[in-house]
Formats: sequence, C-alpha cells, structure tokens
Amino acid sequence: MVLPVTNDEAKRGETIQDAIRQTKPFVSPSQEAFVGLMLTTERLRWPLADLLARHGDLTAQQYNVLRILRGAGSNGLPTLEIAARMIERTPGITRMLDRLERKGLVERERAAEDRRQVWCRISKPGLDLLRSLDEPIEELDARLMAPLSESEVVELIRLLDKVRNGLE
Repeated sequence: MVLPVTNDEAKRGETIQDAIRQTKPFVSPSQEAFVGLMLTTERLRWPLADLLARHGDLTAQQYNVLRILRGAGSNGLPTLEIAARMIERTPGITRMLDRLERKGLVERERAAEDRRQVWCRISKPGLDLLRSLDEPIEELDARLMAPLSESEVVELIRLLDKVRNGLE
C-alpha cells in the first residue's frame, strides 16, 4: 500500500528524477512534466483504491460510475453516456455495470422505444454506499492535497485544464 504524501515528505524535495531513480537528466522539461503527471497520478490512485476496497469493495472505476449515476438523478443515463463521462475510459462498461447490478448498486432497464438502449440508475443501496463514502473521500482529498496551499490547488486545476484542453 502506498501512503499519501505528508507535508514532511513533500518538504524533502524529492524530485521526479529521484522518485524514479533516474540517473540521467530528462530530454526536456516537457518529458519530465509528463513523467511527473503519470507518477503523481499513480501515487494518488493507491490511497483511493485502498479506501474504496475497505468501504464497499469498489474499484475507482465503479465508484466513478456510481458518482455519475448519482449526479444523473432519478432519470438515470444510457450505458454509452456513462462510458463517455468516465474519468478513466473502459471498454468493458457493460461488464462493470453487470458487477454493480449484481452487488445491488445499480438498476438497468431497456428503453421501450429502442430495445438496444439500456438505461441505468443508481439504486437506494448504491446511494447509501456513496453517502457513507462522501466524508472519507473528502478527508482523503484534503490529505492528498495538503502539501499545496488553496491558491496552489486553484493554480494546479488551471494548469491541468490548460494541458487537457490543449489536447483537443
């Protein structure tokens, strides 16, 4: 289990190069930034995965689906719309929904006007599970972002948006 970075660890000043034990300099700052994004994503992913495993035996992708469906409200969403909204794309959305349905966390029904389309809704147990996760997730978010000031978090969001939007 990888633990979240604490303020003391952040102050150590471990560089991206140190973190991956690379002895040669990066070819460019953009390459170093790219590796840094991947490394940081991985270090943030594990504490979330551990929390979700302890509180409902969910994967991060399953949690993402439940959050999407909670946001959709009682109308729910078609399967392909859920897939389009996911943070981490998955080709196996139908299998994932099968697992969530077996756990009793989602409900599905075929559309009357188009039998090929399946509408998904979060169930009451799914809503209850998300409510029980809301506080621990908020605490984890705060702990993982603790090395940054509020203004640095806002700047990080701005920079991530800029990189992501530049790819379209």
